Amino acid sequence: MKDTLKPGIYYEHKFLVPRTKTVPNLYPESEEFLLMPEVFATGFLVGFIEWTCIKAIKPYLDWPSEQTVGIHIDVTHEAATPPGLEVTAMVELIKVDGRKLFFNVEAHDNVDLISKGTHERYVINRDKFDARILDKSAHIT
Repeated sequence: MKDTLKPGIYYEHKFLVPRTKTVPNLYPESEEFLLMPEVFATGFLVGFIEWTCIKAIKPYLDWPSEQTVGIHIDVTHEAATPPGLEVTAMVELIKVDGRKLFFNVEAHDNVDLISKGTHERYVINRDKFDARILDKSAHIT
């Protein structure tokens, strides 16, 4: 992590919602999801917020050997967004505690506030992380 990784980093990211990011596409294996409305899925919204946080702090890491993983998310999903609308996520790094990073997050579509809350990420060393995952994979039968 660079010394410049400090609270106050703010970033906005925009994304045009395609049909592939709607509820029926979240788990196409699920009959229940397939029958649900074709709106921006909460799971994809969470991923979009994570993506925005990653983009916000990437210049402050020794990328790609240092990366971050999400460790906590607490957000609302307040309004449905149909495909074709653009969503904007706004994130601000509010606290750095060692390798833990804390963000305030918010997202809007062209019409409504669609999400607000907090998100935490943890800075990892990619090689060490991959080694742990490889060890864990040995337990797959």
